[in-house]
Amino acid sequence: MSAVPVSAEQSPQKAVIDRHGYLFGQKIAASMSPQFHQTIFNHLDWRWEQFRLDSADIPSFLKLLQDPKCFGSSVTMPNKVAIMEHLDEMTEECREVGACNTIYFRPETDAPGGRRKLYGTNTDVVGVRESFYQNVEDADGVFHDKPAMVIGGGGAARSAVYALWKWMRATQIYLVNRDRAEVDAVIRECKAKGYGDSLVHVATPEQARALEAPGAIVACVPDFPPKTPEEKTARAVVETFLQKDRKGAILEMCYNPTPYTELGALAGREGWRVILGTEAMIWQGFEQSKLWTNLELKDLPVAKCKTMVAAKISEPSRL
Repeated sequence: MSAVPVSAEQSPQKAVIDRHGYLFGQKIAASMSPQFHQTIFNHLDWRWEQFRLDSADIPSFLKLLQDPKCFGSSVTMPNKVAIMEHLDEMTEECREVGACNTIYFRPETDAPGGRRKLYGTNTDVVGVRESFYQNVEDADGVFHDKPAMVIGGGGAARSAVYALWKWMRATQIYLVNRDRAEVDAVIRECKAKGYGDSLVHVATPEQARALEAPGAIVACVPDFPPKTPEEKTARAVVETFLQKDRKGAILEMCYNPTPYTELGALAGREGWRVILGTEAMIWQGFEQSKLWTNLELKDLPVAKCKTMVAAKISEPSRL
């Protein structure tokens, strides 16, 4: 779980393990990814390790990936979009969302002694999907064939839109955000990729009152109290939906420094099922591990990983 310099071709840590991977991004000191994956590797009794690589130096990173002992990499900001042009193949999820958070290999496709092909995917969308399906028993009653809602306008919001559209049978997807330009960008990009026709920008509480209640909500905004007029209006829109008679489930994606947010508490008081953002991290992490280890979920230590995450978030602060 160590940080290594981007130029390191062989470090002392690598010398004592069989395989290694990376968490490639910046401001990653608080990330639980290395410890999450180490829990899996230790359970399997494998001498594998994921190193933090705090960098945006893509050319040097690409060289590190060519080490035959490298099993792959998590990719986080600011590299999720920039890395895509360097991938040899990408999954539909990666291509449609427009961001890569996981690099893996398929050795059988590489020429003997040749360059390793880079495969990219986006497991964030799986994290959103599985957060609901693993925590809501009655998907048909709660969110299938009903509207859904996404709060926010960044990369996480795009992943949420894709998951709701692709797998969760959302009839419409309401977008709520303080910045209209961000919403317009999400709608424009999703329409260009073929899944934006069901998106609706809900800009006022009056508009929200006239709409059907969502069954699933994904909140992709920081845990800060609304201060500006635009932020207060967006919060009022959200509260209008939360106060409707039919209640659903909300995934609160924010979990740093704590998953117990003001918005989550508000939703809970209104009778909604609140799913912590750590669930999205956990389930996208298992999807990554399946790609790197070639194992199925049944072979992975789900309970151990959940226990580790629960212990980690109970610490006073990870910042």
